Amino acid sequence: MNKKYAFVLFALSLLILITGCEEEVTTGIPEPFIGGSQGLTAEFEEIGVIEEGEYSFYEDENIPMQVIFRNKGEEPVNVGNLKVELKGILINDFSGIVSGVITNTNKIDEMSEFNPEGGEEIIDFTPTGGAKYLQEISGTHYSINPFIVYSYKYKTKATVPEVCFKEDLRDERLCVVKERKDIFSSGAPIQVTSVSEDTAGTGKIALVFEVENVGGGDVTLPDAEFNPRYGEVRYILEPESERAKWQCTAAGRENEARLVDGSATIRCRLLNPLPADALYTKEMGLTIVYDYRDVIEQRIRIKKNI
Repeated sequence: MNKKYAFVLFALSLLILITGCEEEVTTGIPEPFIGGSQGLTAEFEEIGVIEEGEYSFYEDENIPMQVIFRNKGEEPVNVGNLKVELKGILINDFSGIVSGVITNTNKIDEMSEFNPEGGEEIIDFTPTGGAKYLQEISGTHYSINPFIVYSYKYKTKATVPEVCFKEDLRDERLCVVKERKDIFSSGAPIQVTSVSEDTAGTGKIALVFEVENVGGGDVTLPDAEFNPRYGEVRYILEPESERAKWQCTAAGRENEARLVDGSATIRCRLLNPLPADALYTKEMGLTIVYDYRDVIEQRIRIKKNI
């Protein structure tokens, strides 16, 4: 029994060791981006005492409404490219609240090696010190549910470090054409989650990119209206020197992709056959540009003076 017990322990230890080694396997390609699934995040500044999950104020008190935006992605938001609007309450029921769309007056820096937390900007809807509720409160209190709708211009950069350019698929040297490739995306709510290389005819290759909206918000083309049925993005093949050699389409559309259920497939095909002796790897990728929209909300209780 002791020998059997020792053998079982040895086998289990060997299995754990093998599993651990498998988990530590990496491609050896350095990560070019910090990564992540966020762009601009927003939250209401803390504004007072919380009662039953709601910030609580008496009717004669000023209610501050400030929202702090933080850039948790790798694309800066330039001046005027963040648009913020207060919804969910009737503005005329209050004094001291700025109505309409407010934009950022400062550039909101991206996350980087030297700025790992990213930049931030505070948007103040009550710049004169706070809002006051002007209507009569019939009971002991009245709860409001203001929410913030914000949109901003953003960009995702994705790179495939080693695309295989090979005219003769029988040649087993250097690289493989028909396989899934390593893909890296910059930190942003739109991500290129995978890419596969394939053949596209004699001497031709293709890249198939899978794009997903992972940020939880809405996405549309730059300066376009948001569509509740689907999202849209604009994409550009990189590097610029390769663009004329390829044709990229997404569901038959060039340069633009429609995200249905949050995802889209972009297929890029080399137009002309490679030379007979072609055998090399090259870095390629996509730049994706879009407007992104998200919403946050906050419960506030206004208590009647007794």
